[in-house]
Parts: sequence; C-alpha cells; structure tokens
Amino acid sequence: MSRHGCFILPTRLAAGLTAVALIAASSLPAWAWGNEGHRMINRLAAMALPTDVPAFLRTPAAIYEIDWLGPEPDRWRSPAEPELNAAQAPEHYIDLELADALGPLPRRRFDFEAKAYAAGQRPEKIGLQPWETTEVWERLKAALREYRHLAATAGPRNPDTIAAGQAAIFYAGWLGHYVGDGSQPLHTTVQFNGWTGPNPHGYTTSHEIHWQFEGPFVAANLRAPEVQARMTPPRAIEGDMFDSYVAYLRRTATYVERVYQLEKAGGFVGAGTAESREFTAERLAAGASMLRDMIYTAWLDSAQPVPDAHAAN
Repeated sequence: MSRHGCFILPTRLAAGLTAVALIAASSLPAWAWGNEGHRMINRLAAMALPTDVPAFLRTPAAIYEIDWLGPEPDRWRSPAEPELNAAQAPEHYIDLELADALGPLPRRRFDFEAKAYAAGQRPEKIGLQPWETTEVWERLKAALREYRHLAATAGPRNPDTIAAGQAAIFYAGWLGHYVGDGSQPLHTTVQFNGWTGPNPHGYTTSHEIHWQFEGPFVAANLRAPEVQARMTPPRAIEGDMFDSYVAYLRRTATYVERVYQLEKAGGFVGAGTAESREFTAERLAAGASMLRDMIYTAWLDSAQPVPDAHAAN
C-alpha cells in the first residue's frame, strides 16, 4: 500500500440536512481513516464545538460540509493527478524516528527540508505532517479573522462575510483530515506497515497491518456513539500551536507497539477483542477532540491583533 449557516437554505433542504446530522450522530457505517473514519472524526468535532464559536460553524449545513471534507486530501491522491499526488502524499505522515535523528524539529517547513537535505535525507521520505497541519490551521485562523472583521463592519449577512465564513468551513474540514491522520499511530513511524529491523517480539512483517487496522476492522466494529463517549471536554489549546501539535503526534506515537501487540493477538480480525475495539475508539476520539480544540482555538486566536509586518521582519 502507499503512504499515505453562512448562507440561506431552502426550508426543505435545511430540514434534510438537520436530519442527516442527527442520523450521523447515532448510526455511522465506518470505513476507517481512509474515508468514513475521517468523516466521523470531522463530524464529531464539528458537533462538539463550544457555543461561543460563531453559529455559522455549527449549523447542520456546516457540520455536513466539514464532515464531507474529512477525506478530501485522500481524494487528491489519484494517479489521474500525479503531480498533486506526489507533492502532498508526504503531508499525511511523519516518521518521527527519522525526523528526530536530525535534531529538534524546526517550526517552518523549508527549514526542516533544508535540514534534511543537509543530512543527506529526502524530507518527503520522512514526512511533513506537522508542518502541513499547522499551515492549514493558520489558514483557518486567518479566515476566521477576516470573518470577524467583516461581521463587525459589514454585518453577518453581507455577501463578503458569508464568503469568509464559507472559506473557514472549508479550512476546518481540510484541517480535520491531517488531525485525523495524526491520531493513527502508524502515521507516525517507520513501522507503518509491517515491523522492520530487530523484531524480538515477533510482530507481523506483513504489509497488511496498516489497512487491516484502519480499514476492515473499523468498518465492521466502530460507531460514532462509542467514539463520542471517549472524547475529552472542549478546551482552548494554550501556547504555541506547532509545539502543541507535535506533542499530540508524540502521544500518538507511544501507541505504535500497542497496534502490533493487538494485531498479534488477533485484535483486528473480525470483531477483534474488547481491548482492540476500545483502543481504536479511543484513537478516533483523540482525533475528534484535537480537531474540535484546534478549531476552537483558531476562533479565539483570530481575535488577536495582527503583528506589524515591518516589526516582524
């Protein structure tokens, strides 16, 4: 496998979208992080946004759009668009073992890429996940800042205000894909699809574990209510977002060996085990919780004044 209401709706359509959102909360056929798992993460995050987030982000239409956009970056991974596929494939993962061998992670993508090249490494072979995620989060924050300005000066029903809100919804959905990837332990490691190197515990070396875990097993066994029940309470993320997101990836990476242990015990075959179902629900919930908190923090941070560009330079 490869690595991988801001507008007025007609009454009947609005009612239909409301019904979709309610049904989605209770009955979800899952198709892993590859498709429905991403949609589940995005949907649960959007539905759990605090009430001080503006209403346009919490309408049934917005929830549905954020849900739909969960798998969007995977839709760009087609051989029909080879340049796009090649350019963005490394943004879905980071092999932390390889990245950490280069020293502390720089905050900026190009600084990391220069560091990798200087060490004789190809950055796209290591992965660019935290940089892409932070950049999309900053796009969301910028769109919400523009929405704030336009809502205050032109009013919430102004077409420009509505357009700014639509942009924010898109960025929130796009962001969700990478945050979801970041909750899957096999997106953080060189051991992404079969154990390599010394293997004293006899973990599988088959190139099937990645999809077996996040694909058929999730499709057969995971549903939204059990994931939702494991989400953490909403919070604003304190401090630097890049550092906070890297810490999130490092927490995810601590579960790499647990995935292999569960696979060895037959945890991803059929209904698996109580332990494997609990573990997978917790990982999906971690992604939904982090996405909700990142969207919330983008809204809060969008109220901060923009630093003077000349002073920053």
